[in-house]
Amino acid sequence: MFWPAAVVIVAFVVFALVAPDAAETVFGAIQSGIVNTFNWYYVLIAAFFVAVSLFFGFSRFGDIKLGRDDDEPEFSFPAWLSLLFAAGMGIGLVFYGVSEPLSHFVSPRPGVTGTPEQLAQSALSQTYLHWGIHAWAIYVVIGLALAYAIHRRRRPISIRWTLEPLLGKRVEGGWGHTIDVIALVGTLFGVATSLGLGVLQISAGLHAAGFAEPDEFTQVIIILVISVFVLFSVLSGVTKGMKWLSTANLVLAGLLVLYLLVFGQSEFLLREFVQSIGNYIQNFVGLSFNTSAFQGEAGEQWQASWTSFYWGWWISWAPFVGIFIARVSKGRTVREFVMGVIIVPTLLGILWFAVLGGSALAIELQTPGALTRPDGTVDVQGALFQLLEYVPGTQVVTIGVIILIAIFFVTSADSGALVMGMIATGG
Repeated sequence: MFWPAAVVIVAFVVFALVAPDAAETVFGAIQSGIVNTFNWYYVLIAAFFVAVSLFFGFSRFGDIKLGRDDDEPEFSFPAWLSLLFAAGMGIGLVFYGVSEPLSHFVSPRPGVTGTPEQLAQSALSQTYLHWGIHAWAIYVVIGLALAYAIHRRRRPISIRWTLEPLLGKRVEGGWGHTIDVIALVGTLFGVATSLGLGVLQISAGLHAAGFAEPDEFTQVIIILVISVFVLFSVLSGVTKGMKWLSTANLVLAGLLVLYLLVFGQSEFLLREFVQSIGNYIQNFVGLSFNTSAFQGEAGEQWQASWTSFYWGWWISWAPFVGIFIARVSKGRTVREFVMGVIIVPTLLGILWFAVLGGSALAIELQTPGALTRPDGTVDVQGALFQLLEYVPGTQVVTIGVIILIAIFFVTSADSGALVMGMIATGG
């Protein structure tokens, strides 16, 4: 599996290095072509994954244990949740925590109108759609199939074994190799997307703290430094460095949310959190199937930039996250797995966006233009650090957030490296 995947990846990288402008044009055309043609399919398949996940969680299959009947879970419940959360969302959660709700507010989905307050509520609900149940349901489908194959049927840790019931013995030959090569390439590009976002945001944070300019030289240094930490962490294994860092991640993220709650508009944020959950549930079905069909080209462009981009991103992450959460879920029942992977991270994600995004929206509603550029657009990588200027101890909190992003970077690269190693070596 290693060499075919390496050839494909190196070909992409060489093309992008030698002819970056041509590569950007080609990749952009391919991406927009796929998204515009299959936008309806992405939306439909994401909704289908939710239905499948809930079926397995609440049906008689929910009692099946992922392992032998007497197997106990390898990780405690809090450690298991922190591993799920760090692997499943990674840097993207910090990158988009402020910038996505703000982006939907200042530039709503075509067809969405209303007062500023209604647009703010709509912006949060749209963000929850992208980071909530659908994303985790995609992970559940792959992760559950893998966990059953690995822990119950004692198969190697590799994507191909999820399709053994369909392919039979062919899963050990060319078909199986092809499946794993595709998973390996998809995983690398999926993780690379997140790490790219992380580098941009760390450099923006260092600039906000007055340490460095957000240029390419700084970004290359950031990649090199963090790669050393990634190497040490991944070599220590899942039960040591990776578990500790994932737990540290969750603690730091929790402290940031708590700090913004205490020193921000506490009452408003708590009310908005509760209200937003209700709004998300109320509009869940409509949002799930929305393809902006009546908004013409503007609707297509919006879908390509947001919903379809996310569904494609989550699907590209699914082999990697699926293998990782399957690996750490031995001894759980199917029901525990489905509920743990869908409900808890979704609620934590909603709390995260309600506090970070809600804080930004409150400021923007009170002082229009406070968190946007002069032309009204959002500085996507710098929006979080702009928000921190409105809370006490800006400099200290900014450094803390940079550390949080760096640890997210390490845990995402860690789990990605571990999974790619598993796939490349046939489990």
